[in-house]
Amino acid sequence: MTLLVDTCVWSLALRRDSPADVPEVRELAAALAGPELVATTGLILQEVLQGAVPARVRVQIAGRFAALSDISPERADHVTAADLRGTCRRAGVQLGTVDALIAALCVRRGLTLLTTDHDFRRAAHHVALRVWSDRTG
Repeated sequence: MTLLVDTCVWSLALRRDSPADVPEVRELAAALAGPELVATTGLILQEVLQGAVPARVRVQIAGRFAALSDISPERADHVTAADLRGTCRRAGVQLGTVDALIAALCVRRGLTLLTTDHDFRRAAHHVALRVWSDRTG
């Protein structure tokens, strides 16, 4: 399984005081230490860096992300994102533009999204998005 890790999970994992003790952060740590592939995209890196204030921290984070598999959106991903967003909107689920693109990247490439954002979980009921869940809890 290849995980695309959402910004919210990275934010919890990279907290200055200590990583949050939530199942998604534990799964990220296990995936980084094990055989699973962890992917990212420029939008997620940008969001994570925007939250990191000191320049030295941004440099460290960018270095860590360089080791991850990078997924770049293609035109078809944007078309899929628009379709996903429309499907969700008609079902009463609000999915922002960036989130729709993240979902589209997962759908088109068969990735599992690791997130704490409940909007993605609601969207997954209406589109072919796979969202990681803690099967042990």
